[in-house]
This record gives sequence, C-alpha cells and structure tokens, in this order.
Amino acid sequence: MDGRASGVLRRGVRRRGRARRARLPGRALLLSADGTAPTASTAPAGPLAAADDLNRRLGTHRTEPAANPQLEALALAVTANQPVLLWGEPGIGKSAALEQLAAGLGLPLETVIASVHEPSDFAGLPIVGDDPATTGVPMAPPDWAVRLARAGQGLLFFDELSSAPPAVQAALLRVVLERRVGSLVLPEAVRIVAAANPPSSAADGWHLSPPLANRFVHLEWTHDSRTVARGMAGTWPEVAVPVVGAAKVPGAVARARGAISGFLTARPGLVHHIPGDAESRGRSWPSPRTWEMALRLLATGYAAGVGREALAAALTGALGDGAGLELLSYLEHLDLPDPDRVLADPDAFALPDRGDRQLAFLIAVVAAVQSDLTRPRWEAGWAVLAKAVDAGVPDVAARAATDLASMRQLDWPVPPGIDGFLDLLQMSGALGR
Repeated sequence: MDGRASGVLRRGVRRRGRARRARLPGRALLLSADGTAPTASTAPAGPLAAADDLNRRLGTHRTEPAANPQLEALALAVTANQPVLLWGEPGIGKSAALEQLAAGLGLPLETVIASVHEPSDFAGLPIVGDDPATTGVPMAPPDWAVRLARAGQGLLFFDELSSAPPAVQAALLRVVLERRVGSLVLPEAVRIVAAANPPSSAADGWHLSPPLANRFVHLEWTHDSRTVARGMAGTWPEVAVPVVGAAKVPGAVARARGAISGFLTARPGLVHHIPGDAESRGRSWPSPRTWEMALRLLATGYAAGVGREALAAALTGALGDGAGLELLSYLEHLDLPDPDRVLADPDAFALPDRGDRQLAFLIAVVAAVQSDLTRPRWEAGWAVLAKAVDAGVPDVAARAATDLASMRQLDWPVPPGIDGFLDLLQMSGALGR
C-alpha cells in the first residue's frame, strides 16, 4: 500500500469513529457514527426548546367552582343523556368546554368534524362477504365508532354541524337518535354533543334540517368577558356535573311526569308546533319527541337539585322559547309536594285549588305508585284520588283513576276510595278482572 492510499484509509477510519455532520437546508443535523439520528434523550436542546416550555406553562391552568348557568345546562343535558347542540360564534370556547366536561366525567372524547365527512362515513361503507345473498351486506362503521363501542361509554362530539351539507345531515339522523353508525349500535352510555356556528358566520353554512334540529337540546353559547379575563390569568370555571341522588329518583320521576302531563293537558296546542320559517325550524321547537326530552331533563334536574337558570336554559333549549317559557311559568306556580310523602300520609295533604295543579298532583301520585308498586301504596293512591271526589271534581281524577286501577293485582281487594270512580272504571274495563 503506498503512502497516499494509507493516508486515505486512516482518514476514513477517523471519520467512521466519530459523529458525522450531514448538511440540510438552513441547518446541520448531527448523526451518530452508524448514520442514524440521535435519540430524544441524547439530542441537544434545540432553538425551540425554551419556546416549547413557555407554551407548556401557558397551557397549564386551574379551575374553581363558579356559577355558570350555560355550563350547568350543558352538564344537565349530558347527564340526562339527551343530545345537545351548542350554538355560538367561532372561537368562544365550545370545543374547550367539551374537553373539560369529558375530563370531569372521566369519559373518552371522540371529535368528528361533520363538515369534512361524507354521508357514507355515518351510514357505513358496504363490505361484501362470501355469500351476500344469504348473509346480506354489512355496513362497516368508522374507527371512532368502534373505539366508543369498545370503551362502552364516551362523549361523541360532532363539530361544525351547520357547515355539513343536507346529505350529511340526513346521514346523521340515525346516529343522533338511534346511536347507530353503519351496522354498529353505540352503547347507551355514549353521550352525543354537537357544536354549530350560525349560518351567517359558518363556512358554507346551512340551516339545520327540521328532523335533525328536533333531535337536539339547543343551547346558546356565549362568552363572558370577566370569565375570559380571569381565564387569561390562569383560572377557569369548572364544569359542575349534576349528581343524581338515588333516593330522589322515584319522587323526581313522579313529579316530572305529573308536571309535563298536567301542562300538556291544559295546553294541548303546544304538543306539536313546527315554525314557519327555515331558520326557526333549524332550532328548537315543541314536538312529542322534544317533550320526552323535556321530561327527562326535568326529572334529572329534580333528582340532582339543578339550579333554576340551568334548568330553564335546558328546557327552553329542548322546546323553544314559546313553549319553554310557558312551561317554566307553569312550573313556577305549580309547587307540587313530594308524591312519596303524600302516599306515606294521604290525610295530611289537601288537593290543590286550581284544576291544572290538581291534575298534575294526581298524575304525580299515580306515577309514584307505579315506580314502587305495593298494596299499601296502591291503596294510599286511592285515598288521595278520593279527595277529588270529595272536592266535587271527579272528572279531574278520571285519567289517574284509570291508570291506578290498571295496576291492581288479582288478589288485591277493591279499596273504599274507588267508589266514586266505579262507573267510569267499569265502562273502561279496568275492573273487569
């Protein structure tokens, strides 16, 4: 080997024994001896390390209890497992509120941008098997639906709903109401929340179709300047999740049933009323479906002790301002006693004076009997209904009497309080057994 070749070899050995520097546009990247990039633990601090630390510090914050009716209304709708839609201008914290709520509930959050999906992403994609004529063609669900199904619970968040075209909105109908994505049925414990910008401020905005709009509790999402200012200092209000008291459930269900049924009996014209203009049809309006939603919201609110402002926002969000405000006025003057306390001592309670309150009171009592049916409670129910006969208004209690009579077990004797309703019950066949 001549001297020149020996020198080249020695220089090559030296180069292989130490790190090499590869040139990239604008900067140098240090490579290890084997030509690979160093690991994160051995990599030197880059020029963005301090900036990353700054952003991490700004991203940390704490929360504090604070009265926030719109957050409470959102938490109420989610607790009641009713699909809820947040309406608000871009950038006011709708998505951030959902992330905080999911963290507070300990639920996985799946965010789906509705405006960038096709109908098949919600209806499912057909998968042809070995024998489609025999087994059919299943519709494959997307990955987010599979993850929620495996988790058994979660928060499904549809963002930018008002930017989704009509075909996509139509595909979402079964997802929102039936929780069906393709051939997959999501667990009942999966809660559904959506967010939308008003069509005037949404990118390629559309009014919601009436069938889709009628499947949501609509909440107006606004920002409070004082809350934002305090948040910039590092403190945001926490989402207080309503806790349903197990002991309150039977009474809450009975009170809510009595209130909603009594109101609709007095105001039958509000059972179903679809607005005339497209914008209003894309928001909340009363229908049998939304009255069912209102019933669940009211019962959950009673059982969890939710504040009046939050409950009012949720109820008007389900029914619209017209029907919702009438219901709230009715509830404010209703003041129904606890039906379970009434059944424990029927003689201690008097029948309310007004006919609509009488009806709501009696329906609530019968609903309480149904929720925990025993012979003593059934007989106490008849003692309460007998007060309507004594007050000269047996017609008010007629429906409640029919429902109560249908609960009788074969070996239960006819109680004395039923005497005033015998003709009615015999005609209806309720005592035919």
